[in-house]
Amino acid sequence: MIVITAPTGQIGSRLLDILLNEAPTRDEELRVIMRDPGKLHAAARARVDVVTGSHGDAEVVDRAFAGADAVFWLVPPNLRAPSLDAVYSGFTRAAAEAFKTHGVGHVVGVSALGRGTPVAGRAGLVTASLAMDDLIASTGVAYRALANPTFMDNLLRQVAPIRDHGVFTDTVTAGRKAPTAATRDIAAAAAGLLLDRSWTGTGEVPVLGPEDLSANDMACTISDVLGRPVRYERQSLDDFRAALTGRGIGNAIAEGYVDMMRAKDDGLDDGVQRTPRTASPTTFREWCEEVLKPAVLA
Repeated sequence: MIVITAPTGQIGSRLLDILLNEAPTRDEELRVIMRDPGKLHAAARARVDVVTGSHGDAEVVDRAFAGADAVFWLVPPNLRAPSLDAVYSGFTRAAAEAFKTHGVGHVVGVSALGRGTPVAGRAGLVTASLAMDDLIASTGVAYRALANPTFMDNLLRQVAPIRDHGVFTDTVTAGRKAPTAATRDIAAAAAGLLLDRSWTGTGEVPVLGPEDLSANDMACTISDVLGRPVRYERQSLDDFRAALTGRGIGNAIAEGYVDMMRAKDDGLDDGVQRTPRTASPTTFREWCEEVLKPAVLA
């Protein structure tokens, strides 16, 4: 029995699709936790056990983890949370107890790069995510944290300015190269770990993409794929903070985002070497051709 949290999100939906294809050949049953089962497409709903509710709720995870061998753990965003600890470790504490109560053997969690770097302790959301990893690891389960860089898919939030104005924004230095990964590769890494549970202990599984790219590199690739000029525009951290709070995001979370982006510019994502084991396959060009371009042209 594999339990999947956040099964309709960017990563969870892709993971569920993979597991629905693979589970029958592996004699695996699937269970999902979600607030609104109606958001799950009918074909999937007919093939999984659904536990309704929030996976931050003790009663919900107690029901969901009964008989579970493995759990995919992803914390949902909480843009009005009073603290970063509340978003990550606070949300996870009930599940951590349920892992122990029900003897869950393996947990795969979505986390971030940065552990061991000089900025890991002042990286906002990432610092809180790493603390969550430590909490899960302390339960005694076999745990793998998917250590991720910035998602390529985050650019989908900027489809309108890319289409209408030929521009996308971020806060990082224009020429600074860093890893970036497609969420479909993160889902594939999670599926591999959940289906082959021969691993033990705790640790990280970096998902680095195939190459480091700067924002300027990305602008060149987007321009080439779309056949029109697209430029990168750097946003100041002050303007970034103002944009977040202007959208109703709470101060604690806004500061967490600002601290994370400052840390990324200071080397947060540079602590892991890319090897055949840490690289993931989807290139940024492939992602632009298969995901971004259709979204821009829609």
